[in-house]
Parts: sequence; C-alpha cells; structure tokens
Amino acid sequence: MIKTEPSQELHPLFAGDGRRSVPPMIVAVVMVLQRLEGLSDREAVERFAFDVRWKYAAGGLDFDHPGFVHTVLVDMRARLAASARPDRIFERTVEVAAQAGLVGRRRVLDSAPIYDAVATQDTITLIRSAIRGLLRAADHVLRTELRAVISSGDAYTSTAKPAIDWTDAAEREALIDSRARDGYALLAVLDGRVLGQQVDQAARLLATVLGQDLEQDGDVFKIARKVARDRVISTVDPEARHGHKTVNRSFDGYKGHVAEDPDSEIVTATAVTAGNVGDAEPAARLLADVLHPASPAEQATPAEQAEQATPAEQAEQATPAEQAEVYGDAAYGTGPLLAELAQAGVEVMVKVQAANAPGGRFSKDAFTVDMEAGQVTCPNQVTTVIRPHREGGGAARFGGACATCPLSAQCTTARDGRVISIGPHEEHLTRGRARSADPVWLAAYRATRPKVERKIAHLVRRRHGGRRARVRGRAKVGADFSLLAAAANIARLGVLGIMSTGRGNWAITAG
Repeated sequence: MIKTEPSQELHPLFAGDGRRSVPPMIVAVVMVLQRLEGLSDREAVERFAFDVRWKYAAGGLDFDHPGFVHTVLVDMRARLAASARPDRIFERTVEVAAQAGLVGRRRVLDSAPIYDAVATQDTITLIRSAIRGLLRAADHVLRTELRAVISSGDAYTSTAKPAIDWTDAAEREALIDSRARDGYALLAVLDGRVLGQQVDQAARLLATVLGQDLEQDGDVFKIARKVARDRVISTVDPEARHGHKTVNRSFDGYKGHVAEDPDSEIVTATAVTAGNVGDAEPAARLLADVLHPASPAEQATPAEQAEQATPAEQAEQATPAEQAEVYGDAAYGTGPLLAELAQAGVEVMVKVQAANAPGGRFSKDAFTVDMEAGQVTCPNQVTTVIRPHREGGGAARFGGACATCPLSAQCTTARDGRVISIGPHEEHLTRGRARSADPVWLAAYRATRPKVERKIAHLVRRRHGGRRARVRGRAKVGADFSLLAAAANIARLGVLGIMSTGRGNWAITAG
C-alpha cells in the first residue's frame, strides 16, 4: 500500500474536528481495497474486521485491531467530495508512479459505459416525478398555492402510475394531456418569482421534462414523435443520459474515460461524462499533462530540485523531453482534437474514420483537396475553388460540370452537382486518414492501442461498482471512478515492485 504522511494528505479533511477515532489512513486503505474487490460499504468493513490481509495492508495492524461502522466510509467520501482535491488518492498514485519513472509522455485513450444506478423512466413517470419533486421542495405556503392550480385530481404523493386502461390510446392521451397541464400550471405560478435553490432546480427539471417529451397539437399535449437530443431519462439522476458505445450497443448512464501510459499501464487521468457525450470531448483534460507539461520551476523550487536531484537525475533533466504520443480509436479522430494535438507537437496516433458516400459512390477521399491552393479536383480531373465559410472551412461546388461528366453516375445524383464540404480542420482529418492507411503506422497502433482496452476491462470487470454505478450524479460517479482507477494503479505498482527510497521518493526494485 502506498503511504504518505497522513497530515499531508488526509488529516486536513478533519482539521476542524480534532483527532479521529479511526485514523484517516486506515479508512483510505479500506476504501481502496473496497474498490478493488467491488464490495459494498458493509462488506468492506466486515472484510477489514476479519481478514488479516486487509489489516496488514492498513499498516501491519494486529488481528484483533477493532473494526468500525460502515458510515465512516460514507463520511470520508463526503469529506473528499467537499474538499479542494476530491481525487487526491488517485493523484497520489500518479505522483508516486512519476517519481519512480513510470510515467512517460505516451498516452492511450479509451472510454467505457457506466450503467446508471436508477431505472430509466417513461414520459408519464418523468412528468409526475418532476411535479412531485417540485411540491416536495416548496415550503408549506408555496406548496398550498401550487396544489390549488392542479386540475387533474392527481395528489402526486404516490410513485405508482395512475390506474387507467393502458391498452386504450384515448385514455393514455388524456392522461398525458392532464399531467402536462398540471406541470405548465405549476410553472406559471412560479414565473417571475425569486425562488430558493431547491425550488429553482426542481422547477427547471420540470420545465426540461415537459419541453423534451411533449408537443402541442392544437389544444392537446401529446408525446413528441422525436427524441430530444439531450433527453433527461430519470428525475432521480437528472445527469444520466442515453448513450451509444457503438451503433448497435446502447446504454443508460455515464461514460468513464481514462488516459493510460501504455508502457507502465498506469492510469494517468480519469473523467466521467454523461452517456451521450462524445469520447473526444474530455480528451484535452485527460491529456493535460502532455499537452501542457508543467515546467520544473512549477513542480518544485530550485532549492528543492538541487536538494532532491542526484547528478544522474540532473543530467536526465537536461536532456530534451521525449516525443509525446497519443493513441486513440476513431472516436477521438475529430478535427478539433487533432488540431490541438498537432499544435502541441504531439505525435498523433489516432485513427480517423474513412470518408464514405451513400450508395457506394465516390467518397471525399477520391477528390484531391489542396488547402494551400484553395481548390478541389474531382476524379474526372475537373478543378473548382473552395468558397470559404464565415465560421471556417468552406465548400467546393462542381455545378454544371457534373451534367456532362462520364463519371457522374458514380459520384452524385444531385441536380446541382457534387458538393465537397471542407471543415475548419480538414487538413488534419485528411492527414489522419492517410496515416490510418499506412501499414507501418497501423503496426505501431495495433501494438499499443489494445493495452488501454485491457485496462478498461480491469476497471469494469465487477458489475457492482465497476460496470454499474454505485451512486447517483456525475460528480459522485466521477469520484468513485477515480478511486477505482487509484486502486488499479496501486495494484499495478505492486506488480512492478514499487518501493520507497526515503525522503518521500519512490523507485522500482531491482530485478
């Protein structure tokens, strides 16, 4: 187990409470082992009470060392979440790995679905639950005022669905219309008022639920025939979303994102997003240490560097930094991310999805895009200029040239001819597609990329607390995922033979 001085890492969490009955370091050890084993709080404290291996990991405690109640773990998580560094345990594992020389400048990115801890709700359940939440958040006076405008006769005190003939379409439509009218009537009462935080949040959730699922057909509210882009799927966990890991694989909940050093297999960064967020969106945060590396002056004062660095370390620090590399599948092959990586001087080992066209016609790759000259040449060797767009990029329109082109049947069915859209980051996408077809590049990619998939499999191998969230809300799920990554890092450091060399430094044992 990686240990530091408790006063440095965990004791500040309890600065205003005096000395704790259970040492914070012991609680932290139990939290990490709990994530490794995928245990509930009650199971974890029971394991600590009766498993000598857990007591040894917690500092070589005697077998009869007293246990503690499971609420101590709840309290520790709450304190960590409210602190300035909620991920300090994970951050410490990365610091130790870096001190031991295990963290280089190569990164592999991947994500995995994290199924939410609540049931996905249908439209009528969402509306009734949101109304019930608003009534619960209001004080007695406001609640009385709100109930006075409810016209459906629903008391909104039960979670059970109203008793109707659900096979009767007319009854279902009348139910939706009446509950929607209740919801809009409640919002009308609150319109223009200064609301408390809880009432304001509940009102916003109700407005979101009504707006995303309903449409008005004359004077009647009906379920919309389209699905809202950022649809709330549960009022119990409003931040969870419906997502797709692949075209044929959907899920409800969140995505856990990781960056891994492929050489040491240490997780260097984590993030959790809603399930509908693209993999590339949090990539810059995951890669902050290679995109914006801290200078030695930022890491330590000159006096500290002179005191801690050996002559060999000083010589190593004087050499140029190794080339940063980033690996990722096609989900990370977006123009903005590729441009940011290129600007930072990173070797881009990210796949870019090949261009395609409907009906097997010529894709964009069949056209020669010359960004410097500002023109595009088609397979029939007709060249046209790129007309720029105000927001960046542009379009190359071939117009009438397609009417007499012998290859038009293989290219387009559009009356006005083929149009090639040029994105703001087209040069990076074009370069990426060319790289992805290079056999040498592919060999390096295939030798490195699967390592992060194995790490993801280690993180989510347990359904309880791995693949399925144990808590609700993105912040709590993110903290839990970070702690899971910390546990995986500690297990990996143990395999690599990490040891302390004194003065807070760490190294890998010889042999």
